[in-house]
Amino acid sequence: MKVVVLGAGVIGVTTAYYLAKQGAEVTVIDRQREAGLETSFANAGELSYGMTSPWAAPGVPQKALKWLLMRHRPLTIWPLLSPTMWSWGLKMLRNCNETQYRTNKSRMVRISNYSRVALTDLCAELPLEFDRKDLGTLQLFRKEKQLESSTLDQDVLREFGSPFEVLDRDACIAAEPGLAHVAEKFVGGLRLTADRTGDCRTFTNQLAQEAEKLGVTFRYGETIRNLVVEAGKIAGIDTDRGRETGDTFVCCLGPYSAILLKKIGILLPIYPVKGYSITLPVTDQSAAPQSTLMDETYKVAITRLGNRIRVAGQAEIIGYNHRLGKHATDAVRHVVSDLFPKGGDVSKAEDWCLTSALMGPNRSIC
Repeated sequence: MKVVVLGAGVIGVTTAYYLAKQGAEVTVIDRQREAGLETSFANAGELSYGMTSPWAAPGVPQKALKWLLMRHRPLTIWPLLSPTMWSWGLKMLRNCNETQYRTNKSRMVRISNYSRVALTDLCAELPLEFDRKDLGTLQLFRKEKQLESSTLDQDVLREFGSPFEVLDRDACIAAEPGLAHVAEKFVGGLRLTADRTGDCRTFTNQLAQEAEKLGVTFRYGETIRNLVVEAGKIAGIDTDRGRETGDTFVCCLGPYSAILLKKIGILLPIYPVKGYSITLPVTDQSAAPQSTLMDETYKVAITRLGNRIRVAGQAEIIGYNHRLGKHATDAVRHVVSDLFPKGGDVSKAEDWCLTSALMGPNRSIC
């Protein structure tokens, strides 16, 4: 069986690897020069099994209005004249209640638990080195109300066997000693002990090399134009280099999957979400994060990746936009400077922006 995988991000490469293990003839096509150069390039670096949550949650519409008044707001919505955007937004609003949140959260936790086991097995099988740490995620609460509101998440985590700990201020500092410098800025946290960290791009590149050993062909620098449908079935794809045929096609193009598949009448309930990250060098080991931390107020993740710190957040609903403005990363810079002021050199930070996909009812995919 010949399988053509569209996209060489972490999902596309992983799909190709497992298909090749099962004996398929696999070709991967991507417009970039190598694997993992788009959404997989410089994301938060979180392997979030317990931390994963739907955007659509009780109280989010009210929070979104308050965020508009924040200088470093976690969410910005640009009201575009796009029916797709407004339809997606209405679906999100309809899911901002406790019943739907519990349903969507439970779905995400189940698939996350599966992912955790799959990665454990994969790392036992292959010598992958991607700055992996198994020290959990600390969801940091600056306000007592945030800590109290986490009980719904705790119920779902408990139901599906995802381990966690509720921490007071001192316990947060024990988990992340660098927070001792700013102890007055938070009240406690929720620590997801099964979570991990790792560099997604490095993982993707190394797994691509392993896939090549199994016979997978990677065609980089090739832009996918259209899908070819014959007799009601996808028979091939047209690229800027010609036509590629196959028996089965797997679309792993993140938010761009919606654009491609719409051409053949498949409407995916996803919408692009733009985010930002910075990567900075560690300057003081003891004052830097040890694992990954999520600031619940600003919705910014801070992750230790070897001798680097990755900081990611600032969701922006603006369609397919890749512009990286002068002040685009101000919020993520503020959060890492606020919580780990001595841990890294922000003046040497490298800026980046990404476009990921949210799937209705607001379950993240990429």
